[in-house]
Amino acid sequence: MSNSFTRGAGYVLTGLRWLPKAGLRGFVAIPLLINTLLFGGGIWLAASQLQRLDQAVQGWLPNWLAWLHWLLWLLFVLTVLVVIFYAFSLVANLIAAPFNGLLAERVEKMIKPDGGIQPPPAEASWRELLFSPLTELRKLLYFIAWAIPVIVVSFVPVANVAAPVLWVVSTSWMLALEYADYPLGNRGVNPQAQRRLLRRHWPLTLGFGGMTLLLTLIPGLNLLVMPAAVIGATLMWNKELSDSA
Repeated sequence: MSNSFTRGAGYVLTGLRWLPKAGLRGFVAIPLLINTLLFGGGIWLAASQLQRLDQAVQGWLPNWLAWLHWLLWLLFVLTVLVVIFYAFSLVANLIAAPFNGLLAERVEKMIKPDGGIQPPPAEASWRELLFSPLTELRKLLYFIAWAIPVIVVSFVPVANVAAPVLWVVSTSWMLALEYADYPLGNRGVNPQAQRRLLRRHWPLTLGFGGMTLLLTLIPGLNLLVMPAAVIGATLMWNKELSDSA
């Protein structure tokens, strides 16, 4: 179990090392640009609004409470971390979904030049580009269904002690599903079959999702997590899961 968990985590780190590879840079650059614009724009917008709030607060605060505006900035930083992690990561995945599918396809061709995915017809490719945001929304509904019980447990006395662990495990599972969908979806594996497959290899899956979650929480590095996780999931699929699909 521990070996599988470690291997799963290692595929995300391998994905980071693959980012500069020739043939992948163009597919990596687009999600990276999307992430940078969304995260940067979100921080700029939030900071500009907070500056207005800070000026208003300083206008009515007495001098002996002027230090409170520094506390306001601290609360702002913590809030931005939470909001950006959930809201902007969701938007980034929605927008970048078509490019992530192409990235997974390119990685698989690099692994298996003669036995990879055959190029789909142009009509099918355009259909996939158009409907991939809808697929992301369906995944979001599944993730919400998972999150509701954990939220309920968080408010139950005594049981809420386990809530942090449940949040980590559930988020790791969701991230693993999110990124494994690109190589598995390219192979025509439907979401139900994907979940069955990943459940059969749950230590590997949670190791992959756990490392993805950890890297997502590191400022700066979180901009690279999306393409790295897509690459890592594609490598994991080919080396660990393809025989049992």
